[in-house]
Amino acid sequence: SVSQQKRSVINLLQEFSVPLLVGVVVALVAANFAHEWYEHAVHWKPLGDLSVLGHELTLHFLVNDIFMVLFFGIAAKEITESCLPGGSLNPPRKAINPLMATLGGILGPIGVFVLGLMVCFELGIYDPAVADFNALARGWGVPTATDIALAWLVARMVFGKGHPAVAFLLLLAVADDAIGLGIIAVFYGDPSLHPAPGYLGLVLLGMGVAYGLRRMGVRQWPVYILTAGPISWCGLMMAHLHPALALAVIVPFLPAPSRDTGLYVAEDEVDQMGEQKALETHTEHSPLHQFEHDLKSTVDFGLFFFAFCNAGVVFASIGPMTWLILGALVIGKTAGVTLMGLWARKNGFPLPAGMTVGDLVMAGFIAALGLTVALFVATAAFTDPVLQGQAKMGALLSGFVGLVAIGLARITSYVQARKGEAEASDYGAGVGDPLPVPMAAKGPDE
Repeated sequence: SVSQQKRSVINLLQEFSVPLLVGVVVALVAANFAHEWYEHAVHWKPLGDLSVLGHELTLHFLVNDIFMVLFFGIAAKEITESCLPGGSLNPPRKAINPLMATLGGILGPIGVFVLGLMVCFELGIYDPAVADFNALARGWGVPTATDIALAWLVARMVFGKGHPAVAFLLLLAVADDAIGLGIIAVFYGDPSLHPAPGYLGLVLLGMGVAYGLRRMGVRQWPVYILTAGPISWCGLMMAHLHPALALAVIVPFLPAPSRDTGLYVAEDEVDQMGEQKALETHTEHSPLHQFEHDLKSTVDFGLFFFAFCNAGVVFASIGPMTWLILGALVIGKTAGVTLMGLWARKNGFPLPAGMTVGDLVMAGFIAALGLTVALFVATAAFTDPVLQGQAKMGALLSGFVGLVAIGLARITSYVQARKGEAEASDYGAGVGDPLPVPMAAKGPDE
């Protein structure tokens, strides 16, 4: 039918992150060939001279400080469900290896970035008399990010659908973003204003409201989001911290299903039991599940506007900070994930069943896909347009990691080779607690 064909096209666009990628291309073309128009569009005020808490409601503000609340809210939903029975973080022991790899994927890029920055000063690339080391060092958080959707897509193309490395990388990316939320909240508030932590009491009030709604048995997710959410948002804004994280502390209070069906799996336990049985047992979808189900398409297609507002970098912006960010992502992520994953394995926390050391290295390399969250952090890290442009270009260039990974897999026949390696691996089935493959490693929009 026409509706099924339409749904199929929409699913395809979401699966391959088409809105995000199109937004990147449109932004780059506009910024380089119609720069004046692009700047006007990004700073356009669709609501006129209306302002909120002293901030003009430009397109950039509406996207980065309001729309991205939903983006990080959905990330918080996945983290919350991962802690449920059947989830990748429950019990914690089976997630130790990917979580240690995640820690490596955070510390590795930070270490490479700081070391690279010191080398730049030592070589005179940055003049100490002109450049402020501390101001430049604010970019350390940019390469800690991993783009969940793109990493999942590339992993499936490299490893093959259903391979445990896909689930491993998904968990790594989600945990990475969880840590990233904390990094943004603590280190990337408005640099022009001093933090006002007293207003965080409003965030606690929002959490209290959400808790109260849960205790009252409220089952409609919009009630939580539209009452507790704005309170939390105002608290972060007035505390001069990034308000995009407003729902990250509210979403965990939404009533959840009794168990998790896997990372970024569209079906929950109600879908799995079947419509008829659900009716007979009076079982209905949880508010936590329904929250993502109702908003996922809006967020996925809204990422076009995020990319448009944040990826408009002039090609001439490439500079030292670009290569620092890109190098920290590629070298730091690959080395950090690999070394910490091996350290965990050596200390009694094996890799998932069927996953080899080669898979671990490739997963670390794919995790260097920073793009979305890296762009977001780059915007918050630097107010200097030159530094911000260079950092954004580094985040954008990390997108080529996916093409390189896919190319390497094809050139080296990696998919076929790793099948033989998996069969010979000492960490085959039955050893340790394997990380469950979520519904044949289905992705965000399957």
